[in-house]
Amino acid sequence: MKARALVPLKDLVEAKSRLSGMFRPAERRALAQAMAEDVLSVLTQHPQFEQVILLSDDPGAAMLAQKYGADHWPESALECRGLNNVIARSCDLLFNQNESPVVVLHADLPCLASADLTAVLQALDIHGGLIVGCDRLAVGTNLLAFAADSRPGFAFGNNSCVKHCDSAVELEIRHHVVYRTGTSLDVDTPEDVNLFIAQVDRGATGFSARLLQRPDIRTRIRAQLGSMSIVDATAEQLMAKVKRLNG
Repeated sequence: MKARALVPLKDLVEAKSRLSGMFRPAERRALAQAMAEDVLSVLTQHPQFEQVILLSDDPGAAMLAQKYGADHWPESALECRGLNNVIARSCDLLFNQNESPVVVLHADLPCLASADLTAVLQALDIHGGLIVGCDRLAVGTNLLAFAADSRPGFAFGNNSCVKHCDSAVELEIRHHVVYRTGTSLDVDTPEDVNLFIAQVDRGATGFSARLLQRPDIRTRIRAQLGSMSIVDATAEQLMAKVKRLNG
């Protein structure tokens, strides 16, 4: 199965504002770019992706896309506003070109691996309909995969995993939620940073991992995380939630 990937990317200067207490402005921008590079690198090297599109108005987006052999679509050229509208318009254009499935995924997945993308495409082949890649708490959505006849109503934002599943039910589209570390761990909060550092300690590699291994950043971040009380769902709770979402 061949597919196209659509990767929305915020202006890097404004990205990761929820991490402002942990990272300096230049570090936040560097982290956002490093994660985008991790995602683009994996996508453009995957043999089943025939097109990768970076969707962004960031001034450096065109150069970033060119570095990895991806296409760049300026968000402003789509003449609409809001992430969900921008994605919907982009999908209009893509499905007008051909009917190859589309995978929409966030640009802040530093643990994304080729095997994750293969698993998503296999799930799409097996289950059909809409594949929803949930976040680490099975609350948000980090990835959607679908063919032209299984396109959902886009609902990125709060509680988007349930909203995307509900949209599929309303449209009589089969849906299947997948949970994998590479697609679930987006980095938006201190808790996410803590979990990502744990992955780095276990051997995670890439641009983002190298950034957090810098001694000046690593020492300071570890000191801040050491004073935080971080609550996370247990594996059993998470799997039970994914099972409920899958009906």
